[in-house]
Amino acid sequence: MKYFAFLTVIFFLFSCGSSTENETIAEKEANFSISGEIKGAENSTLFLEALSQQGSIAVAETKVGINGKFNLVGNIPGMGIYQLRLGEAKDKIIPMTLVPKDKVKLKTSFADFASNPNVSGTEWSAVLNTYLDFFTVFIAGQMELGEMEGKVSEETLMAKYMEIKKPLDAFSKEQMLAAPDNPFNIVLSTSVTPTMGFKDWDPENLEVLKVVAEAYKKRYKDSPMAATMENQVFQIENAYAEYNSSQSASGVNSSVAPEISMKTPAGKILKLSSLRGKVVLIDFWASWCGPCRRENPNVVRLYNQYKAQGFTVFSVSLDQDAEAWKKAIASDGLNWPNHVSDLLGWQTPLVQLYGIEGIPHTVLIDQEGKIIGTGLRAESLEQKLKEQFSK
Repeated sequence: MKYFAFLTVIFFLFSCGSSTENETIAEKEANFSISGEIKGAENSTLFLEALSQQGSIAVAETKVGINGKFNLVGNIPGMGIYQLRLGEAKDKIIPMTLVPKDKVKLKTSFADFASNPNVSGTEWSAVLNTYLDFFTVFIAGQMELGEMEGKVSEETLMAKYMEIKKPLDAFSKEQMLAAPDNPFNIVLSTSVTPTMGFKDWDPENLEVLKVVAEAYKKRYKDSPMAATMENQVFQIENAYAEYNSSQSASGVNSSVAPEISMKTPAGKILKLSSLRGKVVLIDFWASWCGPCRRENPNVVRLYNQYKAQGFTVFSVSLDQDAEAWKKAIASDGLNWPNHVSDLLGWQTPLVQLYGIEGIPHTVLIDQEGKIIGTGLRAESLEQKLKEQFSK
């Protein structure tokens, strides 16, 4: 999963209230403040935003003075996940788990705003600062992996990704167990949540999440965030049980691919099982995924080459924007009829069901629906199809 996908998970895994609920926030009496100094950011605008499934919702904003000082106040409905954004730059963002009556202090610079904000004044400040230390190293490692893309195998990239993520995950788990009711655990929980599938996921992480959910339930019993955390744990537990059941019932790479039943761009339900009798490439992709879009011409070529022999593609999009999804299908000339999505992005249950750790992710199935290959791309996909249709 790439950097921006990772940030999306942080902000949307535990969303705030509805847009109608938050539109009048700015009109209410102030119940928090964020103040301090940002050197080199004179006359820039600071925005505090609540994050929801509907998008970002403005809570408060202020100008940084000519001396770098600022004071931002506003009203929030309760403990939740927010972001403090400096100007319009997408990399100048600090995640904050504000609680009513918080008085947050910052002492930083324009260059260090997102990586070293020196936050103080709340019970979650120290955790945020340390987390950003780990997160900054993790992102630097991701950038290095990006330069390796196309030069090494996907398996090597994923192994290196998991290695650079270990320190961040270890810190998050240790902190969550040490202080289960700390508000910043909303952010830390992404390190123990199976955002890339259950393959190689440590089931002990579920127990960590349960501890936090129980602590939130006691401390924030009337908070929607506590209910969201509890529901998230319930969903993960059920999905993991289903994943284990499917794995043990059929075995790896010799199983019948789990059923996929989703809507097409036209709104009709299409099932994977309806394609029995054909060799099918299940292609998990998204319009925003660069590697997916670069691989699409190869998939189109192989589809045109082998479709007369009984080959087809079943494209499953991890998009959330229906228009972007439809536009990418047309733009890339994905001329097979089998396109589906639930528009849930990384929150689709198929991530756990198919053990998806990143996209593009492919699963090749034979005429009986049995899995005969995974992770096939470019030359490896072409070779597998040659073998299949030369029998």
